[in-house]
Order: sequence, then C-alpha cells, then structure tokens
Amino acid sequence: MSIVTLEKPVPKVAGSDWYYRVSELKESCDNRRRDAFQLQNESHKLRNNADITTFWGTHHTNSSIVDRQTELKQWKYLIEKYYADLVKEIKDMKNEKLQTEQTLEFLNLNFTVTNHCLSIRDERGGADLCYDIADIELKNEQHTLETLKKMLTEKCQIAWEQINKLEELRINVAEDLANKTKAIEMDTALLNMTKDSNNISLKPDPLRVPKDYNTYEMWLRKCNNLKTRIENELNGSKKIRETMYVPREKTKNDLKAQNDNTNFALRRRIYETERIKDELEWQKSNMQVDKEKFLKEIENLEIALDNKLNSKKLADTRCEEKLYRAGAERCLDRPTLQLHKEIAQLNATTQTLAEKLDQSKSMYNILTEQVTLIDEELKNKTHALGVDEKCLQYRSQLNDNY
Repeated sequence: MSIVTLEKPVPKVAGSDWYYRVSELKESCDNRRRDAFQLQNESHKLRNNADITTFWGTHHTNSSIVDRQTELKQWKYLIEKYYADLVKEIKDMKNEKLQTEQTLEFLNLNFTVTNHCLSIRDERGGADLCYDIADIELKNEQHTLETLKKMLTEKCQIAWEQINKLEELRINVAEDLANKTKAIEMDTALLNMTKDSNNISLKPDPLRVPKDYNTYEMWLRKCNNLKTRIENELNGSKKIRETMYVPREKTKNDLKAQNDNTNFALRRRIYETERIKDELEWQKSNMQVDKEKFLKEIENLEIALDNKLNSKKLADTRCEEKLYRAGAERCLDRPTLQLHKEIAQLNATTQTLAEKLDQSKSMYNILTEQVTLIDEELKNKTHALGVDEKCLQYRSQLNDNY
C-alpha cells in the first residue's frame, strides 16, 4: 500500500443512522421552539393576569382599609361620647361624695356637742347624777349619730369604690381611644403607600400571626363589651348618686328632729330641777324650824333628867340609911317597900327620860344631817341647773347649721 491510513478505534455510524439522527435533531429543535413559543405566550398571559390580580388585590385591600377606617371612626366617635359622659359622671360622683363628707363633718360636730354635753352632765353630783330624760335623749342622739355615721360612711365608701372603678374605666377607655386613633393614623399611612413609595421593603415573614393577635370577631366583641361596661357603670353610678342624696337629706331631718327632742328634754329637765330646788328650799326652811323646836325639847329633857337625879339621890340615901337599923327594926316595913318602889319607879323614869333624850338627840342629829343633805342637794341642783343651761347654750351652735 502506498499510503497507510489509521482509523479511530471506535465504531462508525452507518449512513442511514446519520440521516436518522439529523432528522431526529431537526424534530427536537422544532419541539423546543414550539415549547418555547407556548411558554412565552403563557408567560405573557401570566404577566397580564398577575398585573390585573395585583391591581385588584391592592384595590380590594385599599377598600378594606377604608371600610375598616370608617368602622374605627364610628366606634371612636361612639367611645368618645361615652368618654365625655364618663368624665362628667366622675365629676358628679366626686361632688356627691364631697357633699356626703361635709355631712359627715357636720356629724362630727354633733358628736362633739353630744359628747361634751354628756361629759359636763357627768359633773353633776348626788342624786342628780342619774339617767334622766335628757340623758336618754342624749344617748338616743348619740345612737342616731352612730347609725347615720355608719350609713353615710358606707355610702362614701361605695362612692369611693365607684369613683375608682370609673377612673380605672376612664383610663381603659382613654387607652382604647388612643389605640383606635393610632390605628386610624396607621391605616391612613397605609393608604398613602404605593408600590413606588420609598419606605417599602421585603420583610422576612410578613404572614406571621403573633400569639396576642385578635380575630375580627374578638375585636368586635371587645368593643361591644367595653360599650356595655361603660353603660352599666354609668347607670350604676347614677343609681349610687341617687341613693346618696336621699340618705343625706334624711340625715339632716333626723338630726334636726333629734336635736329638737334633746333640747326639749333639757328644758324639761331644767324645769323639773328648778321645781325640786324650790321644794327643797321650802323643806329646808321647815327643817330649820323643827330643829329649833327639837333643840328646846332636848334642853327640857336634860332639865327633867337632872331634876330626877336629885330625887333619885334622895331615895337612894334614905334606903341606904335604913340598912343601918339595929335589931328587930331591920325589917321590910312599909316605908322600906315604898322606898324600893320609889327607887324602881325613879330608875324606870330616868331610863325612859335618858332613852327619850338619846332619841331626841339622834333625831336632832338626823335633822341636822338632813339639812346638810338638803344643802348638798340644793348645791347639786344649782350645779345641775347650770350644767343643763350650759348644755342648751352649747347646743345652740347646732341650730345655725340646720
């Protein structure tokens, strides 16, 4: 061989296979071009649909934000109206509580006057230190004051608790109004945003839902609950104010009536004390006369007793002398028996006179003690009169406040 040729050590393709492969490549290119054309059309269609969907999605979102903003404004207007009523009710409740506290301060003045009257009436002495009608009325007044003070204190406590509830509710309502105002401002800012705004960016997880998120139904229920709570608190507060006015007026009427009863009892007690004082002075004058009579009677008894003493000496001496008779003359003759009888009679008379003298002296001492007692009673009555008149004068300051 003139030329030596070397062939690759690989299998050769047959001519028919070459034609088949070329035909297959052509068909594959046609399929790929057809698929590319279809994909291009689908992509164009998808772009158009995406633009339309995005436009209407944004439009629906903006409409939803506008509707939501309108709903928030309606709720905000309603809550603002309730907030104004709430502020006014707090002011009225504080004013009602202040008037009740002023009535309580007036009760404290009544307590001071009543306790002072009871204290100075305890300065009375003797039998005048007793539970008379004035004491009973003062005790009744004290009991009435305690009852009224307890009732008004409870009313003040209820009013204070209600004011705290209203203040707490006012804070919650103010916070809710602030949240609604902030939400409206946020929705306004969201409406002003467009796809060409500068302050927009991609977020890591915009579809996340925090745990403390509320559903719309929960939000609506909370708004209705807040509205209902405000209405209930306002109605309850009005009822409390009404229940505070009536007891306060009743307190003034009861205090005035009890004050009139107490003053009447003191005036009646003064009248009775003056009457008894006059009677005691009359009794004292009579006792003085009786004392003088008894003093003369005691002097007469002492004279009579002295006279009987000489007679008894005479009889005792005669009887003693008869004891010294001698012999048969020493006998119980008639003179001796008469002397014994006379001595016994004188002893009995002397004893009777002595007993009567002791009784008279005792009676005179009793009369003297009685006069002293009357003087003490007159002193007590005079002091009691001064005390009761001082009570009436001290209580006159209450009349100026009714």
